[in-house]
Amino acid sequence: MHTYSKIWMGFVGACLTVLVVAALFLPNSFGLKALSDIIQCLLLFSGSMALVPQVARANGRLRLFWMLIGTGVTFWFSYQLFWTYYEIWLRTDVPDLCAADIIMFLHIVPLMAAVALRPHAPQDEYAARLRRLDFALMMVWWGYLYLLIVIPWQYVVPNVAAYGANLNLLYLIEKLAFLGVLFATWKGSKGGWKTFYANFFGASFTYAASSYFANWALSRHRYYSGSLYDIPLVMSMAWWTWIALRTREREPQAGARSTSTSHGVWLARTGMIAVFSLPLFAAWSLMDGSVPQRIRIFRLSLTLAGALFMGIMVFVRQRLLDAELLRLLTYSRDSLDNLKRLQAQITESEKLASIGQLVGGAAHELNNPITAMLGYSDLLLLTQPLSKEQSELAARIGQQTRRTKSLVASLLSFAKPSPAALSSVDLNTLMRTAIKLAQPQWQALHIDVHSELAQELLLVRGDSNQLLQVCVQVFNDVLHAVERRGGRDLNVDAQRKEGFAIINLSANLTDPGDVSADDRDGIVAENKIGISGRSMHGADSTAAFSSLGLSACQGILLQHHGKILWKDEGRGEISIRIEIPLSPPAAQKSNAAAPGAAWQPLPFA
Repeated sequence: MHTYSKIWMGFVGACLTVLVVAALFLPNSFGLKALSDIIQCLLLFSGSMALVPQVARANGRLRLFWMLIGTGVTFWFSYQLFWTYYEIWLRTDVPDLCAADIIMFLHIVPLMAAVALRPHAPQDEYAARLRRLDFALMMVWWGYLYLLIVIPWQYVVPNVAAYGANLNLLYLIEKLAFLGVLFATWKGSKGGWKTFYANFFGASFTYAASSYFANWALSRHRYYSGSLYDIPLVMSMAWWTWIALRTREREPQAGARSTSTSHGVWLARTGMIAVFSLPLFAAWSLMDGSVPQRIRIFRLSLTLAGALFMGIMVFVRQRLLDAELLRLLTYSRDSLDNLKRLQAQITESEKLASIGQLVGGAAHELNNPITAMLGYSDLLLLTQPLSKEQSELAARIGQQTRRTKSLVASLLSFAKPSPAALSSVDLNTLMRTAIKLAQPQWQALHIDVHSELAQELLLVRGDSNQLLQVCVQVFNDVLHAVERRGGRDLNVDAQRKEGFAIINLSANLTDPGDVSADDRDGIVAENKIGISGRSMHGADSTAAFSSLGLSACQGILLQHHGKILWKDEGRGEISIRIEIPLSPPAAQKSNAAAPGAAWQPLPFA
């Protein structure tokens, strides 16, 4: 506790000690009354001021909580000032039919609303809005009860005995209801909040008990200001300063969610019970023949007005509830749609996994006959005397067998991609290796390959085996396209541009009209596969490529943050382009393109 808090509590303790000593040793006199009233005013003023720092430090719902408590204590202080004004300034007793009694009755209402806020428990903004309406509904109901039961005997048909009896009974019911709610909140709290609510309950119970015994003594003409009956009352007043200075609890974080909704349910049910009680009070007003007719008419009119006002509040609450239910319904529908899409994606993923397993098994089974075919073709070329035409045919068999073997390797890579082991790789070296490996193929096809690779190193971060597979696959597919389309030239160049290593493979192909009918049918069939559902335009430049092989290459390049692009130059010329970020990667991406043409993703990506 800070030094100023200790001084503050010392002052409160001194006031309490003075009053206890005076009540024990001083007789009933004006001086004792004045001392008792002034000390009670000081203690309530101290409690009100001690709550101000709590309001200043808090935010949101916690600030409202402390403001409500401060309002309740301030009401109590205002009533005590009114009492002191009569007993000290006017030197007379407070009137039996006192208009300020409603302040004393209503000072518990903000305290009850503060407890119902439950700042120790998390809640969302929607729940807060509804509960504020429930609080307002309950507060209006308590005010209605005071106007229904007490006010008629004060203003409609003045009657001191009936006024006092009804006021004490209603005030006792209010205090018991408040103590019950406070006790339940205390038992349901934890940690520092449990200590706070224990002190809150102790101060409130002490006040309720002292006021009950004071009224009991007053009815027997034993009570006077400053008597022993005031000691527990003054203790409850001093307790508020202790509570305000010692509490340091904070509201739970906004992200936390409450695991129980019973409080909100019971609060709403209580509000509904309050509304449904109005017809019962109206019937009681009509049937109570022991009261004057003017009081019955007043009570009935008040009940009708209260029913209208509370009905409006219930309507507003129901509108908020409908809006929230509509929001939840929309959210649940969206969640259901997302769940269905997720289930469809999972089903497709399972299908793809099954296909991958099937493809992987088939590829393994195909490897053995393909290896035998390749061995027999090479053995035929090396050991058997063949004519030139037979040698070319055997070479073509070996070439197509190697291409099939490459396709099977792509199948395995597509079915079971392995994680890449990243290191610095020179893309120039990989491309030279790919050209060298394919040399028997392009020489047998009488295709001229012109390479113009970069002089400097094109270092990229990646797996050398996988990137070599990409270079070999793309080069072989381009050769296959050139062969099918009757081309004779293939240009390969590599360069560095805007932080990317770029490999271009460009070929001059024959006119589509020179393609055979069978090839043209294949081209038209593959030409239906486009980007985002759109067909490729112009001559199909990519139809001759192996979609499966390029799909495997695309998967490898995605792991290396690269991509494959194609460009139709027109006049039977196409270009394939591979882009991979240099190591370290640059901030910009390459967007270089030849004039009059645009690079596009391959349709297999």
